[in-house]
Parts: sequence; C-alpha cells; structure tokens
Amino acid sequence: MVSYAQGIDALNQSMSELRNISVSFEFFPPKTEQMEKTLWHSVQRLAPLKPSYMSVTYGANSGERHRTHEVVKRIQAQTGVAAAPHLTCVDASRDELITIAKDYWQAGIRRIVALRGDLPQGVNKTDFYAVDLVKLLKDVADFDISVAAYPEIHPEAPNGQFDLLNLKRKAEAGANQAITQFFFDAEVFLRFRDRAAAAGIDLEIVPGILPVTNYQTLVRFAQMTNVHVPSWLHKMFQGLEEGDQTTRNLLGASIAMDMVKVLAKEGVRNFHFYTLNRCELSYAICHMLGLRADPE
Repeated sequence: MVSYAQGIDALNQSMSELRNISVSFEFFPPKTEQMEKTLWHSVQRLAPLKPSYMSVTYGANSGERHRTHEVVKRIQAQTGVAAAPHLTCVDASRDELITIAKDYWQAGIRRIVALRGDLPQGVNKTDFYAVDLVKLLKDVADFDISVAAYPEIHPEAPNGQFDLLNLKRKAEAGANQAITQFFFDAEVFLRFRDRAAAAGIDLEIVPGILPVTNYQTLVRFAQMTNVHVPSWLHKMFQGLEEGDQTTRNLLGASIAMDMVKVLAKEGVRNFHFYTLNRCELSYAICHMLGLRADPE
C-alpha cells in the first residue's frame, strides 16, 4: 500500500519531470487608474513565461467593449504575446460582429474567445448563441477559437447531456479549444474530460484554474456559475474574512498547486489561469510547473 507521504513524493517527483507545459492567462479591462497599474504590472510579470495567449474579458451590456479592444491590442503590441479578446453575441448585431472580427483580424489578432454572454435583464432567451458566433467568425477568417465548457453543467442547461451536445456543436462549428469554468475538485474535471471524449467531442479541453485570494468573492462567483464550493474549502478560509492578504494568498496558492499537480499527473499539459488581474499566485504555480523566463 502506498502511504500518503509516498503519494506526495510521487506527485512532486512527477512535477520535476514535466515537459511541454502550456499556459494562458485571463485579464479584465481596468476601470480605475490604480486597477490599470495593477493590470499592466501583472501583464509584464507574466509575459516572460511565454504563455500561448493572454485573453481579455468583455462583459456583455457593460459598455466595456472598447476597453477590451484597447487592452488586447496593447498586450500584443507591447509584449509580443498573442492576445485573445472575449467576444459575446447577445448585445451586437450580426453586422457589428462581422465588423469587429474584421478589425481584430486586420490588427493581427488571430484567437478569439467566443461566448454567448449574459442575457440582458428581463430577457430569457436569444436567437444567437455561441455556436452561431463560432460559425460567423470562421466565415470572416480562419481564427483560432476558444469556447466555454462547464464541468458542473451550465446554470441554464437542463442536464449534463444537453450541455455536452452543445459543446460538441461548437466544436463542429470550428472551435478548436474549450476553456472550462473554474472548479475545486480535480475529479470533476477529469470525469468531464472522459465524458466529452466518449461523446466524440474532438476539442482540446483546458482546465480553468482560479487561485483563491478572496473567499467571499469566490462564493459569489460560484453561486452565479453553478460551481460547487466544497466544505473543506470553506473551513480553510473560515476566520480569514478580515485576515491579512498574505495568509489568504498562501492558502489560495497551496490549494491551486495541489489541484494542478493532480491534473498534471493525469496528463493535463495546458492550463488557463483566471488571474483577476493579479499575477503573484499564477506566477508561483507556473514556476512550480517548470515555466521560466529567459535570463536577460
């Protein structure tokens, strides 16, 4: 029987042998001068790790699209890292989406994260979905397209099979990567990956990793996205709501590192980090994965 200590040693040993790890980072457009400084510090800190791309979110109906455009183009121009804007379709006409896509292509943007987006308040359905956006983008140009996947089922999906079929349609429409919603049980991702393969989904499925720095914010995100927060995670952060940020960061990094170790042991080689515009935890996890900046 393998002891717990032997299991930990084996995981750490497997980390030292990792090769061909690829990462990507997600940011959001800043709304204040201080947030802008934090964003660009994080971009500059993470860019030397040579991520496959850096994505920038866009909140549908938020009026942030122009800021997303600016951040994406600046990342690509100043860092040389491929930048990928999020693009949603619920708040734009087909012609507007075509114009935006053409502008990105002309600016050298080759990857887009294609999403339906949150429905406006009071609206329960739309006639244009992410699969339709994928088709539109492929008609405009040969973009690399990332889409969303939900290991714990999209909040609006009636069941898991419906959700998988929707992901399969996005793959068949031309998407070549799916980024999952964040999760806190590695088995949840691994079971989802197996189910997707069994359903014939020919798509790279990349785990979305959210290093926790603020537990209350996490709980709010989880409620909106149908993500289960395990009781052990609640106990980890209990009593730290008003505690110092350093302690929360240490806990968040430790939890995320343990999960990434398990996923890497199971053959995962691509990881997508939800940075919340902060670099420290994501940088530490990437360092553990063996990623290094080139010496100057």
